[in-house]
Amino acid sequence: MTRGRFITLEGIEGAGKSTQVGPLAARLRARGLEVVTTREPGGSPIAERLRAVLLDPANAGMSDMAELLLMFAARAEHLKQTIRPALDRGAWVISDRFTDATYAYQGGGRGIDLGRIGLLEQLVQDDLRPDLVLVFDLPPAVGLDRAQARSGSKDRFEAEDLRFFEGARALYLSRADQMPERYRIIDAARPVAAVQEQVRRLVDPFVDVALDRAE
Repeated sequence: MTRGRFITLEGIEGAGKSTQVGPLAARLRARGLEVVTTREPGGSPIAERLRAVLLDPANAGMSDMAELLLMFAARAEHLKQTIRPALDRGAWVISDRFTDATYAYQGGGRGIDLGRIGLLEQLVQDDLRPDLVLVFDLPPAVGLDRAQARSGSKDRFEAEDLRFFEGARALYLSRADQMPERYRIIDAARPVAAVQEQVRRLVDPFVDVALDRAE
């Protein structure tokens, strides 16, 4: 059986990536594909419990290293329970965030050494990496305004300052620049319909090639 494909949607708060998961999944299903949508942190029962810990504002004093390790603990469960089984049976997986978010938030935002993140990535994921990464990019100030407008309360990450998200954005763009074969940049500052069209134009060729190879 042909292995499924793994697509991740990445971006800082307010980038609108979560809004695009449903339309993208519907488009792939219209091509006859089984699609599993998921998110990080979370995506499996234990990982969702860890998500609650990570996002709870009451845990604002959590150490950076504890945060990093909890992220990868949740990811290990997510991979075992959701992502790997789906890919192995030929399904396509769309995840709202994955390891690039850890590089961006814990690396670019918190300042944790990227080499340490890389060691955990290899330990937890082995050779599994997303086949396609869509980075929804916009100025952090715009993203924070959007995030604040959609919710009266802030989680631990939404409560971070502009400097944190500037670091996260820079890390996202750096990784996209280093690995252009797997990364695509979306102008997330545009209206929702325009962003959805960008996603379509970037993902359709990827799907065409994958399906041609499967024949």
